[in-house]
Amino acid sequence: MNYEAFFEQAVSALKSENRYRVFADLERVAGEFPRAIHHTPEGPRFIVVWCSNDYLGMGQHPAVVGAMTETAQRMGAGAGGTRNISGNHHPVVQLEAELADLHGKEAALVFTSGYVSNLTGIATIAKLIPNCLILSDALNHNSMIEGVRNAGCEKVIFRHNDMAHLEELLQAAGPERPKLIVFESVYSMDGDIAPISAICDLAERYGAMTYIDEVHAVGLYGPRGAGVAERDGQMARIDVIEGTLAKAYGCLGGYIAGKASVIDAVRSHAPGFIFTTTLPPAVAAAACASVRHLKASSAERATHQQQAARTKAALLAAGLPVMDTPTHIVPLMVRDAELCKAASDRLLDKHGIYIQPINYPTVPRGAERLRITPTPVHDDALIAALTAALVEVWDHFGLPRAGAEPLAVAAE
Repeated sequence: MNYEAFFEQAVSALKSENRYRVFADLERVAGEFPRAIHHTPEGPRFIVVWCSNDYLGMGQHPAVVGAMTETAQRMGAGAGGTRNISGNHHPVVQLEAELADLHGKEAALVFTSGYVSNLTGIATIAKLIPNCLILSDALNHNSMIEGVRNAGCEKVIFRHNDMAHLEELLQAAGPERPKLIVFESVYSMDGDIAPISAICDLAERYGAMTYIDEVHAVGLYGPRGAGVAERDGQMARIDVIEGTLAKAYGCLGGYIAGKASVIDAVRSHAPGFIFTTTLPPAVAAAACASVRHLKASSAERATHQQQAARTKAALLAAGLPVMDTPTHIVPLMVRDAELCKAASDRLLDKHGIYIQPINYPTVPRGAERLRITPTPVHDDALIAALTAALVEVWDHFGLPRAGAEPLAVAAE
């Protein structure tokens, strides 16, 4: 049996569809972001990163780096095992307290990543509710989809942000059946926002529990950076809030926050928590420092929104097909996998600009794009250079200048 052939065929299929992904060898340099070193066969060179999820540049903030290095020197590199075996190290206890306070909840639980917190959180919560029906937005992230699948419960998909459809499904479920609505606040590919208040209204009317993914919003929105639900005054109405420490907070890890009974039940029953080593103390300390800083400082959020708006305005003025979004996400539509990869390659090779192409299955076929994420440290000169480079690339490949409406696709 030629087992190797199976794997070669799997990779060949991706290449034939122009979906094979090549990762650039990048070296982040503290204090230089968004500049990074690109290692190539010809040698290293500086490039500018325009697609990082380190949305505020907190990965290089002195308070964050300082907390990490001091804690590593004091406590060592690793956590020593799972929390069930090795206990809680103090920095992760402090981090969970900060996160619970951030969201105004009784408790929080930290996982090794945002993906794991969604997969494990949704699956465990739904399994613990007898005869639970999960209602999931059609554009939910893969981690949420996997959480729904792993729950083993009946599920229904409601059309993206379609409240009439959600209400129809809630009515059909009946008032007595336990129900869990899972959705995101900011959808990271189209950059749109869920109608949180309307979802909470329906949940209260039909007796459903709510679970919101705020990974692309925590740190970025709200007076203390707790997300869109905080900004819109809806945070107290959400039962479970999930977030990440790897994007706006510039570190690593994911979490859920909610009532103490819910969090304790997940802690006690979730395999994705019980059987995996916890975050290292240095990482937890760095994340804690980042959360604390962004609770008190709104300067980073204000500059971030300003530079995102300036980036959109510059690209639109140049006639580039920017999808209109109410958030910091700037999708630039290409709509062809091969051309999207070619555009990305030319930006890097000719202009020293790194923007990874986004294609299926992250977005639907025909909705391929360059996903641009401005940060507070992408200054006006970098925005001008990006605009000129994109115009050159668009002209070189003859890409269309017309704008495009967002496409929706069912999650399954």
